[in-house]
This record gives sequence, C-alpha cells and structure tokens, in this order.
Amino acid sequence: MTAVAAIRTARARARAELTEEIKTAARCHVAESGAAALSLRAVARELGMASSALYRYFPSRDDLLTALIVDSYAALATTLRAADREAVPRERWVAVCHAWRDWAVQHPHEYALIYGTPVPGYRAPHDTVQPAADVLLVLVDVVRDVAAAGALRPIEVPPLAPELVAQLEHVQSTHAEGVPLPVLARLFEAFGQLLGTITLELFGHFVGSVDPSGPFYELTVVELADRLGLPES
Repeated sequence: MTAVAAIRTARARARAELTEEIKTAARCHVAESGAAALSLRAVARELGMASSALYRYFPSRDDLLTALIVDSYAALATTLRAADREAVPRERWVAVCHAWRDWAVQHPHEYALIYGTPVPGYRAPHDTVQPAADVLLVLVDVVRDVAAAGALRPIEVPPLAPELVAQLEHVQSTHAEGVPLPVLARLFEAFGQLLGTITLELFGHFVGSVDPSGPFYELTVVELADRLGLPES
C-alpha cells in the first residue's frame, strides 16, 4: 500500500468511526427526548463538535434520522435471520416471532422509531423501503420454504378483492414465488397482528390485563401458524 493509499484508508476509517459515534449519540438523544426532538446541534454539543463539522456527515436532521431508521431495520432483520435456524417449519416461525418481540423489548426506542408514531415533518425516503421489507421477508422465507416443499395445510380465506389480488401477485412474483395468494394474504395479516401485539405491549396498553404479555404473545404466534397452514412437524 502506498503512503497516499494508507492516508486515504486512515481517513475513511476515521470517518466511519465518527459516523458511528454520531449515530450512537443520536440514539441516546432519541431515547431521552424522543425522535421529534432530535437536532444536529444537540448531537454536536454532546460530542464536542462544531455544528458545521457534523453537517459534513449528515447534512440535515432527516438524513440522520434516516440513518438511524435504516440501522434499526437492519438490526432487527439480522436478529430474525439469526433466529431462523430450526428445521421444523412451525418451530422456525415460532423462533423468528419470539426473536422479533425480544428485540423490541430490548430496543424499545429503536422499535418505536421504525414502528411507532411518525416523526412530525419527516418523510421517509426510498432508502428505507428495502430495509423495512427485509424484516417481513424473513417471515416470507419461512412460509415460502414450506410451500416449496408442498407441506402447507389447506386454509380457507374469504374471496380476495381484485385490487388486493393484483397487489399480492406483485409481491408473489418478486419475493414469494410459490406461495399461494390466500396464504400470502394471511401472512400480511400475521405481520400486522404481530406488530400490533408487540406495540400494544411496549406502549403499556396491556397493563392490568394480559401483563406480562409473554403467554398472550405465545398464543398469538401459535394461532397465526395455524392460520397460515404451517404443519406441526
């Protein structure tokens, strides 16, 4: 490596390290004050940086928010992939679903950032679409593998509206080849129900009822497996 290349590598490494420090400080700020209160000036003060220097890394608050959102989706998707190690389809489903809840409980502020109340004035750019989809695709892969093996149990769903059929056919052609449309519709239902159940728990809406919520979540996960037609073994 030439001296010039070594200098460039060192600069790139230093930039990457400082970028992570900025994001770490921003996460702490979000945890303490909420995403809506995030500001580049506050993060710069915490790091002992001039605001103008921080702008070279993140030109705006929205750019920093986007980076935090993308990181949160990526961390969740990585966690779900790591949990998807079981051989039996139903056990795969259960493991992934519980990994999702565990991650949310351990990272409530990151979870709220991606699935909670939208930040006023912030519009998520296209950069967040694929990271968000990567979370759902872990669940899709479980069902798709069962469908490919011809092991899905028959299920009944109400007739699908033509517009919904067109939407599901697009998803089927791009990410869920071989998954029957009724099962794919049920999978989106399951995604919404899992998300809703976790959100209700984290935001305290189960206090005084199904709290702690572990047993209720387990019931939800198992019932969704039945509704999807996942085999017992």
